[in-house]
Amino acid sequence: MRAAANSARFVLVSHHLCPYVQRAAIALTEKGLPFERSNVDLADRPDWFRSISPLGKVPLLIVRGGAHDETVLFESAPICEYLEESQPGMRLHPVDVLERARHRGWIEFGSSILSDLWGFETARNETVYQTKRQALIGKFGRVEEVLGDGPYFAGESFSLVDAVFAPIFRYFDVFDTLTEIGMFSHAPKIRAWRTALSERPSVRGAVEADYPKRLHAFLVQHHAYLLKLAA
Repeated sequence: MRAAANSARFVLVSHHLCPYVQRAAIALTEKGLPFERSNVDLADRPDWFRSISPLGKVPLLIVRGGAHDETVLFESAPICEYLEESQPGMRLHPVDVLERARHRGWIEFGSSILSDLWGFETARNETVYQTKRQALIGKFGRVEEVLGDGPYFAGESFSLVDAVFAPIFRYFDVFDTLTEIGMFSHAPKIRAWRTALSERPSVRGAVEADYPKRLHAFLVQHHAYLLKLAA
């Protein structure tokens, strides 16, 4: 049973580039829940943030009102699960228990892709770059195998799996402007899925307009091999 809707107000403590923040922002938007953003500089974490973030990471969801005066949730998975279980609006998890568990598994798989993606985008030499590139191609190949006719992971229904993979594909929207990576050359279903997600209003609105500029600056800061290829 879902909990009854309440009068809770939401503040999403964020970082401009964080893909995990984007998951939560997409879920909030898909649920039709207004929320305020509070961006934090993770290189210079303010004291108020340190005091409420047990892991020193984003996202945090500050829930005000409702059954409690103020509660802070941390980590994107429990934040999204809370929104799904407590708030009305469109369902973001399958009704079937077994299928819901399968979706949770692919959400974790998306997180493992993000780990390789970090190594890929921060690689400073060709050896590391190619190693991470092949790891990503292999993982995306596994995803290609389980995708159906689309447009989303579960067919016509947008789900939390889509909210997880949309921020992943957003990286490549920027990378593709720099150089030819060929990440999805043999993955037509992923290419179609990526396009469908990019057109979703909740996905477009999950970052600010300067996201590409900020990601490019991040690559410069890390002396990314990607930029050497672009040059």
